[in-house]
Amino acid sequence: WALHVPGNNNPEGINVVQGSQDTVPFHPHYVVKDLFALVVFMIIFAGFVFFVPNILGHSDNYIQANPLQTPEHIVPEWYFLPFYAILRSVPDKLGGVILMVSAIAILAFLPWLDTSKVRSAKYRPLYRQFVWLFFADVILLGYLGAQTADGLYLIIGRIATIYYFVHFIVIMPLLGFIEKTKPLPKSLSEPVLTKEERDMKAAAAAIT
Repeated sequence: WALHVPGNNNPEGINVVQGSQDTVPFHPHYVVKDLFALVVFMIIFAGFVFFVPNILGHSDNYIQANPLQTPEHIVPEWYFLPFYAILRSVPDKLGGVILMVSAIAILAFLPWLDTSKVRSAKYRPLYRQFVWLFFADVILLGYLGAQTADGLYLIIGRIATIYYFVHFIVIMPLLGFIEKTKPLPKSLSEPVLTKEERDMKAAAAAIT
């Protein structure tokens, strides 16, 4: 539904009229493009599976299981580390679980939290800076998730957790009202054309 009704986005964040010069047929353009991406992924995936299957494994996985002893420091898989850091930033167990689930669920509300009419960060200079700051915050949370939850790590983790939610709940809605965006192009081809090419295109359109 989301693909056929609202339509997919593009790097310029502008609406494209169906059948215009900015569109291409789904086949063979997207079919070949997706097949190429799939083949590249499968080659890389096969390299990990057949040659280095344990490269991302934890060394504790090779220790014989002991039901009477729990490992001192449990570390989840790397893609869970940011959310694991959020989970441990709250002393209360239930509160930590609620906060961790909220960190994932809040992503579903992005269409309503982003109040800007400009969909591409390319034309939102202020928002682009906050996006890089958010990426740095997630990377920091991932690093803290692999550390022990005490001392300075715990304090920094709580600060990073607060900013994670502030970015979605405060910064994104606020930027939509106060940010001065750059003018959007009229078509997808306009940003990549030179001034002479744009003038020639406009003249040709006027003649026809």
